[in-house]
Amino acid sequence: MSRLVVVSNRVLDLSKAARAGGVAVTLADVVRTHKALWFGWNGEIKPADEADVVRRKARVTTASLSDIEYAGYYLGYANSVLWPVFHNRLDLAQLEARFYERFVEVNRRLTSLLHPMLRPDDIIWVHDYHLIPFAAELRKRGIGNLIGFFLHIPFPPWQTFMAVPEHKELARALAAYDLVGLQTKADVGNFINYMTGALHGRIVPDGRIRLFDQLIAVASFPIGIDPTNFAKARRASDLVQAHSSVCRVVGVDRLDYTKGLPHKFKAFGQLLDKYPQYQRQVVLTQIAPPTRESVEAYSDIRHELESLAGSINGRLGELDWVPIHYIYRSMPRRKLGDIYRSSKICMVTPLRDGMNLIAKEYVAAQDAADPGVLILSQFAGAAEEMTEALIVNPYNIEETAEALRSALEMDLAERRARHGALLQGVYDHDAIGWSRLFLEHLKRTRVSASHEIV
Repeated sequence: MSRLVVVSNRVLDLSKAARAGGVAVTLADVVRTHKALWFGWNGEIKPADEADVVRRKARVTTASLSDIEYAGYYLGYANSVLWPVFHNRLDLAQLEARFYERFVEVNRRLTSLLHPMLRPDDIIWVHDYHLIPFAAELRKRGIGNLIGFFLHIPFPPWQTFMAVPEHKELARALAAYDLVGLQTKADVGNFINYMTGALHGRIVPDGRIRLFDQLIAVASFPIGIDPTNFAKARRASDLVQAHSSVCRVVGVDRLDYTKGLPHKFKAFGQLLDKYPQYQRQVVLTQIAPPTRESVEAYSDIRHELESLAGSINGRLGELDWVPIHYIYRSMPRRKLGDIYRSSKICMVTPLRDGMNLIAKEYVAAQDAADPGVLILSQFAGAAEEMTEALIVNPYNIEETAEALRSALEMDLAERRARHGALLQGVYDHDAIGWSRLFLEHLKRTRVSASHEIV
């Protein structure tokens, strides 16, 4: 049986993964359920002469970054160029900052550390935008193994991607993978349009793309969650303003300009202004863990949110009612489940998102007898699957405020019907199914290559 080698920018201690969230938990589950090795950055920044020290603990192997690498590879190219471009924010991308060389160098160094550990029959699965050049660097070292890549964030329209000065180099790196997996059919469309339109790649009869004398398969694999843990959630009795007459709206988003948090606050404020009967009856609990605090755009969004929350609370709040609870820190997953269960509405309203697992966690945590309502941005990848949610355009503040009103007034029968359909989808497309489908597709690419028709 082949070993699965999972490569990601961040790697967690498997014993602590249950306390983390999002993609990290999903990858930890993949590693636990396979004969596997998990390799990547441990989150530590060390002096350059210590960065190559490899740490091994059971199935997990990690290395550090130097401060120069962290600045150029992580904060620089990955998060000041690729992240804003892939989220269609060219206005925030530092396209002329010359971080690309450091980005490739870090990928090259990491492949040099992994290379001695690889076996001839390993299947290698590389994750996310930080590691786009990883397969190309492995191929330069003579690695002929199956290598798949999964992009957890959206792939932008091809005209947007072409704004990156190194877009052709990135495309050549992607062509070194046997399979590129994306979250949605829309992402696949953008990717194929770029490869065929901008670079004149050719789709061959088996559906793959011939580009730079390579054959690359592309498909969508919407990521899921393990819903069983969230199904154990219980209503929390220790929340502020938790008495039965108050409806709680919950939002859980990293503090990021892609998440639409100012738009969410404005929509909630408009609800209270337009429908004053909801004042003292509804609260918004927004949990916003900090991220990439040293990037200027993140400092700006934090100040904007603090100002908006302060303005709405100061204008409408009472001694016994604060409209917005803005919590600038992370929350344990078990506690999150209980907050989901205690919330009548969950607002997942990013301006752009690859998938958004919060939407699926909220659905999994609901009481099927009396479920809450999911309000979901049309620009979240999850909207392609979760059509029974109330789908909104987060840029349209009035529309989002009206969706909040509809959710508050929705009768029990409709809530149950919507939730039942959403929950079935969460279970049908869970994390284990996601990894199984991707790996099965990856293995088929090698079979296809042996019967290639061009």
